[in-house]
Amino acid sequence: MSSDPVSWLLVEHGWRVVAADGTAVGTVDEVIGDTGKDIFNGISVSPGLLKRPKYVPAEQVAEIAEGEIRLALSKDEFERLGEHEEPPASAEILPP
Repeated sequence: MSSDPVSWLLVEHGWRVVAADGTAVGTVDEVIGDTGKDIFNGISVSPGLLKRPKYVPAEQVAEIAEGEIRLALSKDEFERLGEHEEPPASAEILPP
């Protein structure tokens, strides 16, 4: 069922996220990156109702196809990822 790969810029909230073996692990909650510089940092994945989103760094994203993201992680490795935390406001770097 492999589709043609697409750019991370096209990823939308709600896309299906699967582990390396094709097991569904959740849906895209948020895409993290800098669109101006075309830098993809990773995705926040919602594993289901009442569970906190998990952060998946870009290097663990194996493939992005229309409507689906395949990770380079097994389901167990995904389960061990940390929760996605928003950076604190004080972490913003302001110009001098």
